Amino acid sequence: MTDLLPTARTGGPAVLTKGAAPPAAPPQEPGPPVARGTRRRLGPGRSLPFGRLIGPALLIALWWAASASGYLDPRILSGPGSVISTASDLVATGRLQDNVLISLQRAGLGLFFGVVSGVVLAVAAGLSRSGEYLIDGPLQIKRAIPSLAMLPLLILWLGIGEEMKVTVIALGVAVSMYINTFAFLTSIDSRYVELAEGLDLSRAQFIRKVVVPGSLPGFFVGLRLGVTSSWVGLIVVEQINATSGIGYMMFQAQQYAQSDVIIVGLVAYGIFGFASDAAVRAIERRALSWRRTLAG
Repeated sequence: MTDLLPTARTGGPAVLTKGAAPPAAPPQEPGPPVARGTRRRLGPGRSLPFGRLIGPALLIALWWAASASGYLDPRILSGPGSVISTASDLVATGRLQDNVLISLQRAGLGLFFGVVSGVVLAVAAGLSRSGEYLIDGPLQIKRAIPSLAMLPLLILWLGIGEEMKVTVIALGVAVSMYINTFAFLTSIDSRYVELAEGLDLSRAQFIRKVVVPGSLPGFFVGLRLGVTSSWVGLIVVEQINATSGIGYMMFQAQQYAQSDVIIVGLVAYGIFGFASDAAVRAIERRALSWRRTLAG
């Protein structure tokens, strides 16, 4: 039986008979070579345990080297050895512990009241148009006004006692908490709201199952900024007619040109700020373990 050659129809595919060879594929232009088995890394890479301590350790090493080599005038900035010796003396006399405890109490109270008020205001403004119209404007105005500029008015209202100091810290924390929590809360996809309405969820169920998971990343961002704001506010209020605290200890040292005592206070502020931020990061990683981000 004679094989038939493939006949091509005009405008249609070629028809092959049994035993006929398939038509040759049209030649293709050569493309760029593709490397097999290799992949370009675009992310930041793996994280190291306690890797965030590398930067502070290098800074301390540079400070130590500059002091030991004589490039750093001890009258301007005391060396690490002098600072450690001064810190030991302050601990031995109990002066450092007493001031640290008072400062921690002020910062803790201001942080607590600021976090609670900021979150409550963010939820009220994010879940209600009337709440947004009443709350968002004044808080945006407060955001533009530094807490230092409000000190004369707060002193006039509250005096120079602990109430004024805690209020200044709480105001700074509340603004940070409100801005970030409100931003993430209002960016929740409206389809989740429609789904909650379709499932006939109550207001409490809607907040627990939709609002809280959606705004939790913003809450932790605001909490980290709020912790920093609490320490910044503490530094300010403890140098205004204070009789105790780390800031008061530093202010007294300034009058006697004791730079080593001032640096001890700065190191204490830095340690507490770094440790509190690390604690918030650890809680955030555990609470948001379902997320896969560049932070790891």
